[in-house]
Amino acid sequence: MLLSGGGTGGHLFPALAIAEEVRKLEPATEFLFVGTRGKIEARMVPQRGYPFRSIWISGFHRRLTIENLLFPVKVIVSLIQSQMILRKFKPDVVIGTGGYVCGPVLFVATWLGIPTVVHESNSYPGITTRLLASRVQKVYIAFESTTQWLQTTGNVELVGTPTRDSLGTVSKQEGRSFFGLDEHRPTLLIVGGSLGAASINGAVLLSLDVLIRSGVQLIWQTGQSDHERVQQALGSRKVGWLGAFIDRMEFAFGAADAVVCRAGATTLAELTRIGKPAILIPYPHAAADHQRHNAQALADAGAAVMIVDNEVAQKLGTTVVDLLNDASRLKTMSSASRALGRPDAGPIIARKVLEFLG
Repeated sequence: MLLSGGGTGGHLFPALAIAEEVRKLEPATEFLFVGTRGKIEARMVPQRGYPFRSIWISGFHRRLTIENLLFPVKVIVSLIQSQMILRKFKPDVVIGTGGYVCGPVLFVATWLGIPTVVHESNSYPGITTRLLASRVQKVYIAFESTTQWLQTTGNVELVGTPTRDSLGTVSKQEGRSFFGLDEHRPTLLIVGGSLGAASINGAVLLSLDVLIRSGVQLIWQTGQSDHERVQQALGSRKVGWLGAFIDRMEFAFGAADAVVCRAGATTLAELTRIGKPAILIPYPHAAADHQRHNAQALADAGAAVMIVDNEVAQKLGTTVVDLLNDASRLKTMSSASRALGRPDAGPIIARKVLEFLG
């Protein structure tokens, strides 16, 4: 089985979750992940014990850049690299989980006649899914509304977004011990996605005095590009745990009473799997504004609070303190969140792919 998807955790983690479930059902399965060098998949996939190969490809920017001038060359090179990898590995099936990296791999796989599957976690599908949906054997989706954007031949099926099996296995005490935190203080997890979010980080910095006075401790993933700025702005203030990236997210979720995060589909699938109350700040430039729609759905169900990006600096501090001081509300939100979860999405996809292969 060859899996491809990356650039961000939202594209990578569903692929890892599918691999975990396939390995349970067919332990002898041989896996290969294909991604890009220097992105999250190049670090996380080998850590999870899977072989990894890279191809030379990147996304297309909407402004004129050197990267854009090189894009046609990268496409040609990545197609050649994908063909070489596929011919050597000879997979029975290729699974793509989104992001620009899986485009060349999926295209070549369909050209070579290899059974090919796509999983699309977002309500508004990425360009790779939109271009290849009619060429692949199966498209698994997480939102019913996704079908309106796809030109397909009846090969679409609603299953949800696969999430890692390790989520929900760590207690509050274990999680806080892992990060060196006080076991009894209210704990907030802040994560702007695997790449971070500057507007969220800025709002947290503005809210620090309020949070510190209220006794809140933080597990704060800043993202690599914003880490130095946040460290300098903090100065000597102690907030809990601060880092550019959290490798063991199961411990972070276990430790937290609530989460501040974006509203990407994979993030929400993880939150609802474990029933974690959240303050959602949708990424304002997401395609078709799908993150706002995602967040609104959870807010309407009572599982989350939504703050739009241009109001987060003013509202975040008081919203966090009010929520963490209301144990009854946290419990109600947790139940509402868990009711929306699809923890069986990974096992369902694994079974369906294996059945599809006979």
